[in-house]
Parts: sequence; C-alpha cells; structure tokens
Amino acid sequence: MTTSAVFVISVIIALIAFTNVRQRALISVEGDPSHLHSLPRHYGYYAATCVFLPALFVFLAWLIFGKNVVEGLIISGLPEDFFNQHQQQAQLLMNRIRLVVENGPATETSSEIIEAANQFHTLYTKGIWATFILSVAVGCAGWYYALTRTKPSFRARNIFEQYLSIALIISSVIAIMATLGIVLSLLFESVRFFQEVPITDFLLGTKWSPQTAIRADQVASSGAFGALPLFAGTILITVLAMLVAGPIGLFSAIYLTQYASVRTRKIAKPTLEILAGIPTVVYGFFAALTISPLFREIGEVFGFDIASESALVAGFVMGIMIIPFVSSLSDDAITAVPNSLKEGSMALGATPSETITKVILPAALPGITGAFLLAVSRAIGETMIVVMAAGMQPNLTANPFEAVTTVTVQIVATLTGDQEFDSTKTLSAFALGLTLFVMTMLLNVVALRIVRKYREVYE
Repeated sequence: MTTSAVFVISVIIALIAFTNVRQRALISVEGDPSHLHSLPRHYGYYAATCVFLPALFVFLAWLIFGKNVVEGLIISGLPEDFFNQHQQQAQLLMNRIRLVVENGPATETSSEIIEAANQFHTLYTKGIWATFILSVAVGCAGWYYALTRTKPSFRARNIFEQYLSIALIISSVIAIMATLGIVLSLLFESVRFFQEVPITDFLLGTKWSPQTAIRADQVASSGAFGALPLFAGTILITVLAMLVAGPIGLFSAIYLTQYASVRTRKIAKPTLEILAGIPTVVYGFFAALTISPLFREIGEVFGFDIASESALVAGFVMGIMIIPFVSSLSDDAITAVPNSLKEGSMALGATPSETITKVILPAALPGITGAFLLAVSRAIGETMIVVMAAGMQPNLTANPFEAVTTVTVQIVATLTGDQEFDSTKTLSAFALGLTLFVMTMLLNVVALRIVRKYREVYE
C-alpha cells in the first residue's frame, strides 16, 4: 500500500458514490428529473464531495504529519545509552535510518540503526494502512450521509455550489499565501544580509566579488557586494533581446493575422512556435559555437573587437528564443479584436495599414503589452544562455561587445555547492532575488499605467 494508492482508492469511491446517489435521486422520483429540486448530477456531485473531502483531509493529515510522528516514535524508541551518545546529532541519526530503509542494511554497521530502520518500516507501513482504513471509513460515512439526504426536495445544487465556492476561496488563499511566503522568505533573509552590508553599497557599489574569508587570517577574500554591474548586465542583455524579439514577434503576428493566407498561417504559426520548445541549453550551444564566431568575424570586417563571450551574442540568441512568446500572444490579442472594427475602418476608406495602426493595434494593446511583459520576464530570468554566451564576469559597461553577467547567473553561482545559509555570500543571493522581484513588480506597474492611458475601448 502506498500513499498514491490511498488517494486513487478515495477517488474511485467518490466516483462510485456519484453514480449511486445520482441513480438513487432518479429512482426517488421514478425516473422523472423534473420532480427533483436540482439536476440528478448535482446529487452525484454532492455525494462525491461528501466522500472525497473527508478522505482528502485524512490523506493530507498523513502526508503532513505522518512521517514526523513516525520519526519521533523511532527516535524516542532508541536505546537510552545509544541515544545519549548521539543526542547532539539526532538529525544525523534519522538520516542514517532513512538510508537503511531506502538502500537496505548493507550500508550500515550499527545494529541499533538497523533495528530502528526495521521499526521505521513497520510503523510507516502501519501508518499507511491506518490512513487507508480511516479514509475509506470516513468516505463511506460521507456516502451514507449523502444517501440519507437524497430526497426530491433536497437542494443539492445550492449546497454543492457552496462547497465549490469554499474550494475556490481556499485555492485563492493558498495562491496568495504562497506569494506572501515567497516574498517574506526573501525579505527576512535580505534583512539579515543588509545588516552585514549597507544597502547603498549593495545598490550603488561597482564591484561584485562575493567570496568571503573562511579563516580569520585569510586575505583577498573580504567580499565585495556592489550589485550595480549585475543590474547593468541584466538590463543590457534584456534590452538587446527585446530589440530582436519585439519587432520580429509583433510583425510576425501582424502578418499571420492580417496578411497571410489560411494555408500559410497553418504552416507558419506552428513552425514559429517550435522555437519555444527548444531547450535553453541548445540555444546556449548555438550561441557559443555558431553566433559568437560569426559575430566576431563580422566585427573584424567592420573594425570592431567583439569578445568571444559578449552581451550582444547572449541578447541576440535570447531574443530568438523569446520570439514565439511575443508572436503567439500578440497573435491571440490581435485575433481577439472584433472583425466589425476592421470592417468599419475599411468601409470608411482607411487602408489596411491605417486600419492596423489606428484601430487594431490600439484595441489589442493590453494583450500585446502582456506579451512584451512576459517576454521581458523570460529574458530577465534566463540563465543558461547567459552563462554559455555572455560569461560570468561582473562588468559595469554599456558596451554590448564585452562580456557581462546577470543577476540570475550570480544567484545560481552563489548558491551552487555546499553553502552555509548564515554567511554573507549566501545571503547575498536572497538580496539579489528580492531586488529582481521589486524590479519586475515596478515594471508591471508601469506597464499597467501605460495600458490604461493609451488603451482604446470600443463598444
């Protein structure tokens, strides 16, 4: 018996209850649903809810608390002298027990640990069976309760819709709480970082070297946390990417929606969207092995010195990668504009280009802006292409021919490997993440204001 089997069985019981109670409702009115207060399926929905919700509650309680309860019982059941010897390493003990459970006793030499692992397996199995029995029991109780209330006058639809409203509210609360949790986790760790490094040094400093000394006498590793080169590199690569993806994506959407034939659109649109399915590491190879040498040779022809790893290469390839985001979403926004607007404009004598620029694009502005925002967010968050095409060296420059790095790349570099989560170097990743979050939020606020100011509303 596994936890997934418990969940699947609960779902099956709920489906059986749905069918049974629905049929019982029809039988109660001799097959004439017009005598029921609600549709027959609403009685089935109500029964399925009565079965599934209590079973789900039991299932979630086991998932959240079950393992901790079993581990607590195992730790408390260890021999007293053995536990006293390792009292300061209870977590390590538990890890050794888990390893024996997962890989067998061959990996462990302590008989106490092996015995505890056997007890762990036994208790865990009993816990799952207890969860299964309790889930089935409360599910059947809910089924019986739904059957007793299945009468022609029972307002099944109203009560089911109340349950549905509660479920939607809970889903919204979970989404909001998850967002708050992410923000607060960033905020708390960032506050700890800013207690070590002044915020002005972080935002305005021009040197980023987060390596800190491990020993007190170690030199040349004092740490410098000026993030300005990282922000500059992020903005530079994002701007270059949008200069490629913005016009190409938008013009592609205009062509496919306004000028292309149906046959051309059916072929061109899926072909364009294939770009979105290519892994970013492939774009990285493409940038490093093809685009970078090509740009370097073109630069030599015109007398420019383009580095092997440069912001120009990363921005160009990233722009190709996010073309489908701009094109596909802009396509949807333009297609959603009512044909009556286009036909009215043409009837008044406007040319196709005038209709597109004066009528269709203003009407589709919110959707197009959303497409560009999504593309910008994708460009800001991209890491693999930057690592392979632009390098990892912080460099405060506006020259696209030089190597730069971005915030996300440095977050990955800072958190790679075994790190202490109370060191300034590790905490700097949270400060970078919080700053990136604030930048993205401000970008969204500005975009919303632009949309509200310039959007054309038609009735």
